[in-house]
Amino acid sequence: MAHKLDFDQDLIKKYDKSGPRYTSYPTAPQFSAEYTAETLQTAIERSNTEMIPKPLSLYVHIPFCDTICYYCACNKIITKDHSVSAEYIDLLEQEIKMLAPLFDPDRELEQLHFGGGTPTFLNYDETVRLMGIIEENFEISDQCEMSIEIDPRKASDETLRLLVNTGFNRVSFGVQDFDPRVQKAVNRIQSFELVRDRMQTARDMGVQSVNMDLIYGLPLQTVESFGLTLDKAIELKPDRLSVFNYAHLPERFKPQRRINAEDLPSPAEKLAIMELTNNKLQEAGYVFIGMDHFALEQDSMVKAQQQGTLQRNFQGYSTHADADLIGVGVSSIGSVCESYYQNSSKMDEYRELVLAGRLPVVRGLKMSEEDLLRKEVINQLICHFYLDKRQLEDRWQISFDEYFAGEIEELGAMVKDGLLSMDEHSIQVEDKGRLLIRNICMVFDAYLRDNVVQFSKVI
Repeated sequence: MAHKLDFDQDLIKKYDKSGPRYTSYPTAPQFSAEYTAETLQTAIERSNTEMIPKPLSLYVHIPFCDTICYYCACNKIITKDHSVSAEYIDLLEQEIKMLAPLFDPDRELEQLHFGGGTPTFLNYDETVRLMGIIEENFEISDQCEMSIEIDPRKASDETLRLLVNTGFNRVSFGVQDFDPRVQKAVNRIQSFELVRDRMQTARDMGVQSVNMDLIYGLPLQTVESFGLTLDKAIELKPDRLSVFNYAHLPERFKPQRRINAEDLPSPAEKLAIMELTNNKLQEAGYVFIGMDHFALEQDSMVKAQQQGTLQRNFQGYSTHADADLIGVGVSSIGSVCESYYQNSSKMDEYRELVLAGRLPVVRGLKMSEEDLLRKEVINQLICHFYLDKRQLEDRWQISFDEYFAGEIEELGAMVKDGLLSMDEHSIQVEDKGRLLIRNICMVFDAYLRDNVVQFSKVI
């Protein structure tokens, strides 16, 4: 049964603070340089010897963009010199040839994702070559979910045809906003007609799923203007919609310094935009998955949530998060056998390590038993808005209410506010609490107690 979000402005204001997005637990600020390439190799060896080794998921980071979007907080390299990508693929090939043989050859690749940057920065020959490298080094499942992030401005019909012919069956279009004034303010100008035509081309060519990204909280946005953007998005009917909250952190992300802070919508306007977004999308038949994700009722993500198999990883909500995630490329993050690792975010260091024949891993984290328990609690809540205490007690041999006595006490205030209900068997997030799920998960985050890291706002 689809839940109608209960949008309580006073409660949202009360709980509006900064916090992690929980694409992992523990979160990336806990990674340390004590985790090395050797640690990763040991984790891979352990994962190979599990009774039933997990399938594999591969994330490839393409960092290049030829124009800068002022809101961007991704790891990217802005350049109009397209010769850089040929050298980068050489580096990816060397990294993949070091990593792939460490995994047992019968472990199939069930998921592949190209992210960035702008993956469509690569030309025809480079894309074909990169896919060839992946096919040579991994056993790709016949049912492999292959997805790529697309900038509609940089992807012609020929590019889309190439991607589909290469095997990509899911595409994600970065749109952010259809208002020309907003687009100019963030330096990302693309017409509705262009996006519409690219999406239609992708569908005509047999792409299974189309995602669209929007951002609220950008300069010059109003409730009225974003309502028009939502109407246009709904008209195009993507299978999934991600509507992200813009976090203005110019001290951390240099491109954001080009955004005039006076042009940003006020907190009250931003809240009203968010309420409108939730109402419009649900009225149009989209199911609220969690946080900033919506999907049509027949989508596999909705089915996974209904069946209790939805999970969360570095790519957000996922139907394949039970795989070992291999991250390749500069700044990529992976997750193998109860550990996380990250490659160098500096291109020079990444290049130097790969050319020296070393995996470019510079930090990571091995999860403790405590981490794994709390990860499971957070994952259940953020994906399913429900936690079965008895299942956890059986699996971890604990008394939930005793082990988490402090957390249970802290949740008491949220129970009074109607965000959730609790009994001896379960925790149930109520409709009022769904938009504030990050706040609920934060109660179980042991690392926030002495945290000094700056996170984005929850709302």
